[in-house]
Amino acid sequence: MNTIAPFQVSGGDRPARWLISCDHATNRVPPCVGAGSLGLSAADMARHIAFDIGAAGLTRALAEALDAPAVLSDFSRLVIDPNRGEDDPTLVMKLYDGTVIPANRYADAAEVERRLAAFYRPYHAAFGALAARRADTVICAVHSFTPQFSGRPRRPWQFGVLMERDRRLGEALLAEMRSSAALAEWISAEHGEPLAVGENQPYGLLPRDALDQHGQDHGRPHLLLEIRSDLIETPGAQQLWATRLAPLLTRALARAQV
Repeated sequence: MNTIAPFQVSGGDRPARWLISCDHATNRVPPCVGAGSLGLSAADMARHIAFDIGAAGLTRALAEALDAPAVLSDFSRLVIDPNRGEDDPTLVMKLYDGTVIPANRYADAAEVERRLAAFYRPYHAAFGALAARRADTVICAVHSFTPQFSGRPRRPWQFGVLMERDRRLGEALLAEMRSSAALAEWISAEHGEPLAVGENQPYGLLPRDALDQHGQDHGRPHLLLEIRSDLIETPGAQQLWATRLAPLLTRALARAQV
């Protein structure tokens, strides 16, 4: 049995409309799953396959900058992925970016149900409670993406803004980021690249994902912000990008008029 809450809440009493979420915050494997191991090496557990590198620190810093609460998962996405619907075949990954997940290879329906009850549903209950604290909540989900999958071309974007049916907030942030001279200057100066903000890149939203459940289903404006992980690997970089992104999100919310 899991004795540690499978989520963390930061600034739960902060007053802003924003709620910042982080579905893939950690690579922690609770003791009740494989005695705390998925059968992977420490090197594999430090990769993007186990969690979104840098996303937790950015989430906390961004929530603080916006005076908003944040909710973060506290279990690896390889234990069970909270950004999937309960019937998604990739809910418990058996193979990811060329790596077999030994502890998941023979996970049957009973084991998946056990992980749903222990981790997935409590996280979503906490997410839902925070989202319901105000009638006008807006949600920003923070994720990071690896610069390059094994054997594939390097991804050209630094950021992705993901949206689907309710595009109001996402389109507003996309416009703010693409028109930001300061953002372009920072990327050029620090990384020697032109600014590239992708729409629904490096992938799109999924049916019954976290934003479907807590945003779309309740008519709450929402978006998912993807950040290339090499931009936010250190606490200093996470804090720096939080101070840069918070004004863009604030302007996007005003622009969207939601």
